[in-house]
Formats: sequence, structure tokens, C-alpha cells
Amino acid sequence: MTRTLTAADHDRIAEAVRAAEAETAGEIYCVVARSSDSYFYPAAFFVTLAVMLASLAAALLLEHWWVSMRLPVFWAAVALALATAWLVLSLAPGLRIHFVPRNLRYRRAHDNGLKQFLARNVHITTARTGVLIFVSLAERYAEVVADAGIDAKVPQETWNGIVADLIAHARKDRLADGFVAAIGAVGALLSTHFPRRSDDANELDDHVVEI
Repeated sequence: MTRTLTAADHDRIAEAVRAAEAETAGEIYCVVARSSDSYFYPAAFFVTLAVMLASLAAALLLEHWWVSMRLPVFWAAVALALATAWLVLSLAPGLRIHFVPRNLRYRRAHDNGLKQFLARNVHITTARTGVLIFVSLAERYAEVVADAGIDAKVPQETWNGIVADLIAHARKDRLADGFVAAIGAVGALLSTHFPRRSDDANELDDHVVEI
């Protein structure tokens, strides 16, 4: 998941949302995040830990080889290594995420998905049938966040299958295709459980949001 969406992709996704919502009282909202965190502090923590462990290993090796080094010189070298590492992380934001464990990346992306669900008002639709399709590119993470009305009627395995298909498309650099497929699948579920009413109103924007 590395590329953003083109104007044509935006149009395709918006049309897919409109087509899906034409058959249901539910609402579908799509958000793409370039990244869900700056990751400077987590990356700096793990890099610092790695430098300190490497320093300990170096000290043990120097002792084993009977190499003498003055303590101020040793710690000056450690401080220089840390300063260099922090400078690199500061100047190259794209490197930071590679020093962060995957479970922490996914947790930050998941938290961002929930934040977007609330910030975009997906949770205040009339019948509580809003569904957010969320992708965070840097973390290679996708999630479907469904409000209580629809989530109570659909097993988690079904949502997981939609997410897996979306991720499979994104890995092939076909993110827009993945969104269109996910929107179609979510729309089918919504139309089954919450068919469109004669007085139905469009409560959320149909376009995909990039942040």
C-alpha cells in the first residue's frame, strides 16, 4: 500500500458508494490515511534501546579482547551514535516506521480508524447503520468499522473477509479496485439487513477522504 488515489479513483469510489447506498438505508464512508502516526518517539525509543544493547555487547567484547578504552571516550562514542540515530530519524520520517514493531503500528492504525469513525460522524446516523472503510497506507492496514445497528447482524468473520480482499487489492497496487469491491460487499450486507426506505436521506458524504 504505497500510492494515493487519483482524481479518477476518487470518482469511481464515490460512484460505488452512491450505487451501494441506493439499495440501503445504511451509510458508507471511506477514509485513506497516509500514516496513522509520526512514529518519532516510538522509533527513537527502540533505536535507543538497540544502541544501548550494542554498546553493552561492544563493552563485553572489548573486555574479552583485553582492549582498553577510557570510560569518557566510550560514553562519548555511545552519545554520538545516539545523536546520529536521532538526527537520521528526524530528517527521514519514512524510516521511522521500520523501527516500530508491527503490533504497535497496527494499534496506532486501529486507533486512528476509530478516531475517524467518530470524527466523521459515522456513529450518528439515524438507524446506527454507518460503516467506515478505513485504510492506513504506511502501516499496510485496513479495517471496517461498523456501527452497532449493522455490526450486531454481521459476524466478525464477514468483516474480516472484506478487509482481506481490500488488502489483497492494495498489495497489487489496486487500492481503488479494493475500495470498490469493499463498498459493494458492505452495500450488499446493508441492503440485506437495512433496505432503502422511501424517506431515506443521504446523511454522509459519498466521497473518499484522504488525510
